[in-house]
Amino acid sequence: MSTTGRDLTRRLRLLLVLGAVTTLALFAAYRGVHDDTVPLASSSAPGILAVDTAKTALQRAQAAVDGRRAAGDTTGEFHTQMSVALQGIAVAASEDVTGPADRHTLQTVTGLITVYSAWVERAGKETDPSLREAYLHYAGQGSDDIVDRLDELRAAQVRVAREQASFPWPLRLGWGAVLVLCLALCAALVEAQRFARLRFRSAVHPPLLAATVLCAGGVTVLGWCTVRAHAAMRDSLAELRTTRSADEIPEAGADVGRYLADAGLWASLSVWILVGGALLMALTWVGLWPRVAEYRFRVPR
Repeated sequence: MSTTGRDLTRRLRLLLVLGAVTTLALFAAYRGVHDDTVPLASSSAPGILAVDTAKTALQRAQAAVDGRRAAGDTTGEFHTQMSVALQGIAVAASEDVTGPADRHTLQTVTGLITVYSAWVERAGKETDPSLREAYLHYAGQGSDDIVDRLDELRAAQVRVAREQASFPWPLRLGWGAVLVLCLALCAALVEAQRFARLRFRSAVHPPLLAATVLCAGGVTVLGWCTVRAHAAMRDSLAELRTTRSADEIPEAGADVGRYLADAGLWASLSVWILVGGALLMALTWVGLWPRVAEYRFRVPR
């Protein structure tokens, strides 16, 4: 009695199950890495650099006040830097890197800046040197408090960026499982082609060959994109960990933008994993089902 039909059916079921499991595992592992590339590029990095901008502008404003302490002149450079600081805070608030805690801190900082500016304005209008010195002293204390809060906020933002750029053991385990499943699926596809060649005298089985190439090539390309994305996130995090001066902030932002320029493209490929998986299973079905159908209704001999 021929067992070809039963053998083909068993191979078809195995390939379909392996194809579905490999697709889902690859989708989860890929999204686990690339779901963080876009937020890091579009939110975390601009938010951190915006805090750096606000902090350096505030420090420059205080330096302008200290430099003109004797005359009490608070115009010009002070107001320019305070405007830059407020713009930086507005950008940081819009990025919302750490969530509600981020917004609460920035609201507090905005209120403190208002009080700080008021002390400086009062000092600028005061003719009594003693009172002017007292007002500037209070302003300096307020400036230190604001800088401390911005430092705390920045540290929290960097922790978020570090988590986004990390590659923890669950992701490593997931990619290890993807590699094992891919090798198993490719081996099963090659074995099915060998079986079909021996039983049906066919040198090449195009659908199964295409499925094999799709599996091996797809996982290779997606793995390469993941390696690139992880390296880009690691380099970006290295840029963001160091507090930048006003002159260095644009350069740091440009570097991060260059590292993560393809973040959107990398993330968009996750949709094609499901499409590719469905195509792979369709090729497997087209490759084996006609042969299975030939034996399905045969009477055993």
